[in-house]
Amino acid sequence: MVKKFSFKVESNHRAVSFHDVTDQVKEYVKESGIKDGILVVYSHHTTCSVITQECAFDRSMTGLETLQQDLVNVFEKWIPTCRTEGMYLHPGPEALKFAEEHGEDNFGCHNTDAHLRSSIIGRSVTIVVDDGVPDLGEFGRVHFIDWDQTRGRTRTVWVMLIGE
Repeated sequence: MVKKFSFKVESNHRAVSFHDVTDQVKEYVKESGIKDGILVVYSHHTTCSVITQECAFDRSMTGLETLQQDLVNVFEKWIPTCRTEGMYLHPGPEALKFAEEHGEDNFGCHNTDAHLRSSIIGRSVTIVVDDGVPDLGEFGRVHFIDWDQTRGRTRTVWVMLIGE
């Protein structure tokens, strides 16, 4: 049996957004009736990622859990947030022209850091479903990350469940 569903999250303006989607995912698995199989949580947005991580309990001064903030900090050193035009080769003149023709503003195109971060972390996770429950371990949580800091927007989280 294959089941698929999606739901929306709202990303932050000018900040990386982490969304704990564990409860929605667990509820969907429960409602699906599938006892054993695999669950894929994914994003079709090329500036977003999906990860599993434990709850860090503590929060940084930005409001993120400390493990989330540590991940943002590591990426900031490795792949700095695009703050000036020309910092990265992308977007070039053809990409900017294409974006303008499709209603995208110039600033919103300067999200190369988000594309690079997403390509490294990945846009999906696969989780085993055992006896009707996603096997996340004792402390595991599923997080949808929007790396794009150019503006807030509505994002779609996709879930596919395959099993019996």
